[in-house]
Amino acid sequence: MSSHIGFLGLGLMGEPIALNLARAGVPLLVWNRTPERTEPLHAAGATVAATADDVFADSEIVIAMLAHAEAIDEVLGRRTPRFTALMRDRTFVHMGTTAPAYSAALGAEIAAAGGAYVEAPVSGSRVPAQRGELAGMVAGKPADVARVRPLLQHVCSEVVECGAVPNALTTKLAVNIFLITLVTGLAESFHFAAKSGLDLAAFARVLDSGPMASAVSRLKLDKLLRQDYSAQAALADVLQNNVLVREAAAASGIATPLIETCRDLFAEATQLAIGAEDMVGVVHAHESRTAALHNAARQNEEER
Repeated sequence: MSSHIGFLGLGLMGEPIALNLARAGVPLLVWNRTPERTEPLHAAGATVAATADDVFADSEIVIAMLAHAEAIDEVLGRRTPRFTALMRDRTFVHMGTTAPAYSAALGAEIAAAGGAYVEAPVSGSRVPAQRGELAGMVAGKPADVARVRPLLQHVCSEVVECGAVPNALTTKLAVNIFLITLVTGLAESFHFAAKSGLDLAAFARVLDSGPMASAVSRLKLDKLLRQDYSAQAALADVLQNNVLVREAAAASGIATPLIETCRDLFAEATQLAIGAEDMVGVVHAHESRTAALHNAARQNEEER
């Protein structure tokens, strides 16, 4: 067996994570559905595989940062004989965000196939990923987590052990409630300031120097001021996270009124804008609702 570490999925988050591993000297064997996305990894010293199966054939540990559960199932050949062949004697590391129940079922199936499973979702967007400053969460059997943890040190400023599967993903969803409501509130605050005719530079100075300031608020407020919607965490992905949180909460009988409001706003913004825009694009939903209020008021005035 080769000493390669496999890596599947080089999207918005997968690429910077894999690049940090490669630059740290980890012998990566990478695959991506779109081959062009592998070019920066090849330039950084990683080996590029022609297929996902080739990654499993030549790696004992395979990390996946894939878009959603359906992509994972397809790549792994879940519920087919191929799945068992790929998973046997491998440690599969799930770094993406899926429903905790999905993760628990996947982990059980991997164990039945003779493999090991570790959840390792991360908190943070593309910029912290590029800097190797993500917050990592891991769950799984202690021996499996110990095997994977040294790799995560190259991409995370801190790695927190969360116990058994699916506790890491449940923790990720809990953290995402705060992130999503924080950025949605910031967008609404910015929209209110802009529509009220305030000096936005002064508004930003107050926020940045006050007790609510954070790395997230400074980064996202700067994007709002510059109307820079290039994605660090895409609208469509955040909407998907909203849905995952709501479904997990509903299954457990937990009230999440704020995330339900955010889900509606992100759904509107995703329809109004390109889903690949950054999550600060949720402000498009605020702008649309304000425009609707003004239109309704104008129509009422005309009808008088």
